[in-house]
Amino acid sequence: MAQYNFEGDLENLNERQLQFIHKVILEHDAKFKKATFCKLGQAGDNFVGNVKRISVEGEEKSMKMVLKFAVSDAVLRGITNTEVMFKNEHIMYTEVLPKFVELQKTVGVPEKDQLRYAKCYGSYNEAPYEVIILEDLNESGYKMLNKFNSLTYDSVISILKNFAKIHSLSYVLKNNEPEKFEDFKEQLTDPWKSAYDNPEMKSRFQIVEDEIVSVLEGSAYKKLVENKIIKIFELREKFIEFEKTNKYSVIQQGDAWTNNIMFNIEHDPVQSILIDFQASFNSNPVIDLLFMIFNCTDHETRSKHYYDWIDYYHSELDKSLSNFGLKASSIYPRDQIDADIKSYAKLIFGQSLVLANMLMRDPREAADFVEAMRDMDRNAIPDSMKTGSLQVQTQNRIRNRIFGVINSFEEFGLLEAVSQWDD
Repeated sequence: MAQYNFEGDLENLNERQLQFIHKVILEHDAKFKKATFCKLGQAGDNFVGNVKRISVEGEEKSMKMVLKFAVSDAVLRGITNTEVMFKNEHIMYTEVLPKFVELQKTVGVPEKDQLRYAKCYGSYNEAPYEVIILEDLNESGYKMLNKFNSLTYDSVISILKNFAKIHSLSYVLKNNEPEKFEDFKEQLTDPWKSAYDNPEMKSRFQIVEDEIVSVLEGSAYKKLVENKIIKIFELREKFIEFEKTNKYSVIQQGDAWTNNIMFNIEHDPVQSILIDFQASFNSNPVIDLLFMIFNCTDHETRSKHYYDWIDYYHSELDKSLSNFGLKASSIYPRDQIDADIKSYAKLIFGQSLVLANMLMRDPREAADFVEAMRDMDRNAIPDSMKTGSLQVQTQNRIRNRIFGVINSFEEFGLLEAVSQWDD
């Protein structure tokens, strides 16, 4: 695009988005020479939008940015709930996260202990042209890890520290500025709930459930899963109503799986930054904890560290709250965490099985899955959605992830809650 001094991979970007990107770049370098766009990541890394890296070359300095922009296809936007997702992230980056850091600065929390998130250079939230432009964390030594590998103990510890900061600051805001907290809570939307309200999504989830059951053929666990995943819809509705008045609810990250987190593993201790807030909304803190633990680690790692991780989260929550003269023992007691884990186990169990089927696919298979979701005929299941049609190594990854989740739930005493699904 010569008029903007843009070159490289501009695929799928429309004129409105290009105009906004140009405006943001000019705000940071009014005399920039050119901006080069290149694709970032692979298919399946981001199910809701597209991601590119922008390299800006100026007369005196250069900088890199990461561009997240919405898909324009109307059908795919509906399936992936794009409008809600980008609105959530817009609110988090432009309002909620800056407010959280402001709270920390007000009481003198040292910069090294403040909540770290990618700097937002600009966000445009008009559908269907949504754009978010962020700091390129690669420039600070952060990178994305392999989604097929279990996160290490140290990596999980780092994420839990981030959760503790976000959740504690949510409690502080609720305590000190309840009207502001309510404003944020009302603006953020549960994307799962919005998706579940769509009858088309229910039919697609039924197919995913059938495929997961096929993986468990011949297993004693088959009956445990049958007719369960589709009931996530009912569970989510029930929990959403409960969380509206639950004093323990917080503004959470909501979608902490490996590709939504950047890590600096060269740093001692390991550092991490959450980079995706599209699923952020008001809910129970343990959803963040369990979602990350059961979708980013394997059974063997969980068996060694699960209870230590929960204890560590609570200690970090207390440490962060102490900056504001508050105690975790009164704000969110340790025994309440255990009670909430049992309450939300059914929901996390179903979500983890669904995500095992989606996240363990390689880039080509993930892209085919998204395309199949878009074009699916209810009377004919596309081969790309059938687990048996995937590569053998993919089938094995899905099977291992599913059995790992079930085995962990059994070891941690959570299968009883799952088996009592209808209670």
